[in-house]
Amino acid sequence: MEQLTPGKVTPADPPGGTAGEEAKRRGLRKMKLVALSFLLGATVVFLLTSWAESAGWGGWVGYVRAAAEAGMVGALADWFAVTALFRHPLGLRIPHTAIIPNKKDALGNSLGEFVGSNFLSPDVIRDKLRRVEVASRLGGWLSQRDNAERVTSELATVVRGAVTVLRDEDVQAIMEQAVVKRVIDKPWGPPLGKILAGVFEDGAHHKLVDLMCDRAYEWVRDNHQTMLRVVSDRAPSWSPKFVDEMLADKVYGEVLTFTWAVKTDVNHPMRLALDKFLGEFAQDLQTDPKTMERAEQVKGQIVSHAEVQKLIGNAWATAKEMLLKAAEDPSSELRQRVRGGLESLGKRLVDDPSMTSKVDGWVEGAAVYLVTHYSREITTIITDTVERWDAEETSRKIELQVGRDLQFIRINGTVVGALAGLVIYAVAQLLF
Repeated sequence: MEQLTPGKVTPADPPGGTAGEEAKRRGLRKMKLVALSFLLGATVVFLLTSWAESAGWGGWVGYVRAAAEAGMVGALADWFAVTALFRHPLGLRIPHTAIIPNKKDALGNSLGEFVGSNFLSPDVIRDKLRRVEVASRLGGWLSQRDNAERVTSELATVVRGAVTVLRDEDVQAIMEQAVVKRVIDKPWGPPLGKILAGVFEDGAHHKLVDLMCDRAYEWVRDNHQTMLRVVSDRAPSWSPKFVDEMLADKVYGEVLTFTWAVKTDVNHPMRLALDKFLGEFAQDLQTDPKTMERAEQVKGQIVSHAEVQKLIGNAWATAKEMLLKAAEDPSSELRQRVRGGLESLGKRLVDDPSMTSKVDGWVEGAAVYLVTHYSREITTIITDTVERWDAEETSRKIELQVGRDLQFIRINGTVVGALAGLVIYAVAQLLF
């Protein structure tokens, strides 16, 4: 098992996992053998041509020996250069070798600065987002019913998860502090008076008054015996019964006539008196201290009532149950409305240029704001992550990713060196 530096972490494995890493390792070993074979081949040719030249072979041997010699030099130089990127060649601590392990943090900082300067600049972000056309693409995607249903399902999953995770007592406490307490602490008189004044001024209360008058008339009409009994109970004990009945009938008739008049005449004095009373009451709720104080007393009685307290306590439980049922049922009104709203939004983003332009502007503005104010934090993710990596393991991972291609530098160095050596030797022979 590999030994890692305490406090350091290893860079994440590439896609493909262990199997992919093993395949890359085999490919790297293979390319190293190929590059080494070029060096060994040049060495063998150099040795043979050196022997042939000393044995007096023809002049052509010198050309081949020079090419092989230069090829060896090129191969060794490029081997040194490639190896120096990842480790000390032959274990010798030569200056400016093992560049990646020694300069890992500096490379991470440089990479972070490069990304911040070239990818997280406002101009680059704006240009990229304009070419992407986020709003129209999103609109075209959302306008399709299946996609809208998919988003709705995901939102339902999020809602279920959030509602399930939240503790009932915590939500209840927040509701009581943020909503109920503020509603209770605020005086009810002035705002209620303004509302009533607006209702009375518009005449919207007339329907309620009509209903009350209708019900009053109907009650009097349907309760003749009750009226008779009330009058009889209030009559003196010495009064004859037939006199009580006559008086009760007379009272009943007058009350019935009165309620019918109030019911049918919109300008009846009783109605006008009621309108005046209601208007004055609405004004008193806003200006009269005694009326406002009584309104507060009534508010306290209402809030402290057991049924109201029970309703407040069960508000979240009821809302939670409703949300869960609506989120779990694909045919619920909530999900249908959300899906319809998403489809409608998608169509507007496609068909309405002003809407599309506005959304694109929002997206661009949000993205530019992020890169303007938080680009440093974003690039710090790169630098901090690289700093936490183990130096030797990082070097090994990078070599595994690009080492196979780097072996072509050694092969090319051998070939190009041989050609250069051949040309130099040939020019020297021509000149001298």
